[in-house]
Amino acid sequence: MPEGVEIEFYRRQADEIVGRTISDVSAPDSWFLKRGLTSAEVVDAANGATVAAARRRGKLLVLDLSGRPSLGLRFGMTGRLIVGGQAAIEYLEYSSRKNDPAWDRFGLVFDDGIELIIRDPRRLGGVELDPDEEALGPDVFTISPSQLRANVLVGHVAVKARLLDQARVAGIGNLIADETLWRAGIDPARPASSLDNRESKRLHYHLRKVLTDFMRQGGSHTGNLQAFRQRGTSCPKDGTPLERRKVGGRTTYSCPKHQV
Repeated sequence: MPEGVEIEFYRRQADEIVGRTISDVSAPDSWFLKRGLTSAEVVDAANGATVAAARRRGKLLVLDLSGRPSLGLRFGMTGRLIVGGQAAIEYLEYSSRKNDPAWDRFGLVFDDGIELIIRDPRRLGGVELDPDEEALGPDVFTISPSQLRANVLVGHVAVKARLLDQARVAGIGNLIADETLWRAGIDPARPASSLDNRESKRLHYHLRKVLTDFMRQGGSHTGNLQAFRQRGTSCPKDGTPLERRKVGGRTTYSCPKHQV
């Protein structure tokens, strides 16, 4: 599933189309156009525009268009970005390994023939104009220890649920959250405000380390815990049977021995 790490790969790939001018827009799937946007409106907004910048905030990829509204691209659980026939991520965890053009939900063609495509089997992503970036919290790649404490480690909600709340910190998905909490030795179901300063600093350190490792290794599915996130497995750190439960509405794997 695309999390902040995957969208950062997409952003770097989208740098290829910065400075290029859009000559055609393909928006065949009305479901994929959000906030009441129509195919005619997105064609009118983007066609003939030059891409001034490609930016990311959390799981949102933004294409700034010179003199036009920005394009917000979301990828849901199974969306991949393809530019010039090349995908930044070859496959996504929990998605199909097929590469079917029938799943192309949105596309841009540039004046030199380069194409940008969102290929999304489950249609859980979407496209919008001028996305509300201020509804998102600090970005996961830049959040500071003090921001983490102030935004995330508050209230009686489970710490994992807070980490997954994009309004508090943008870019963390299920795999990043489980890996970070597992490495930090923190029970995902603990009330967010129960973490003391030492645990808060440890959580921030491991979050940064997880992002660095995932970027280097090619995606959020590459964690040390990932191969063991299935029924009947044991913690790769201490051999304790892993606990599988729902935390914050998401399937969660954790070690009841060292995550406290």
